[in-house]
Amino acid sequence: MRGRFFLCMMGPMSDIKVDVKALAELVRMEVGEAELAKLQEEIPAIIGFVEMIAAVDTSGVSEDTSLRNVTRPDENPHEAGLYTDDLLAGAPAREGNRIAVKQVISRKK
Repeated sequence: MRGRFFLCMMGPMSDIKVDVKALAELVRMEVGEAELAKLQEEIPAIIGFVEMIAAVDTSGVSEDTSLRNVTRPDENPHEAGLYTDDLLAGAPAREGNRIAVKQVISRKK
């Protein structure tokens, strides 16, 4: 893939061209022809929206330093494994001490 450009800028972002097929190959996704056509329209619109947000003038907005992420201390942690049996009993399928789930990511290359 070296030397390939996935985004080809041609003026404003609304005129951007995206090589969706090459992008899908890069991230190892299987994308059908119908979905490729749909993404070919959607991705430039998304990038255009991001450009619109990035262009907003925030020079008159002061940064509020009083805002912060608030977390509580874990004052009374429970012992490890205390609720494992209860959780596994409610699971639709299990393998040993694990919840069994359907595979959603293909490991094919």
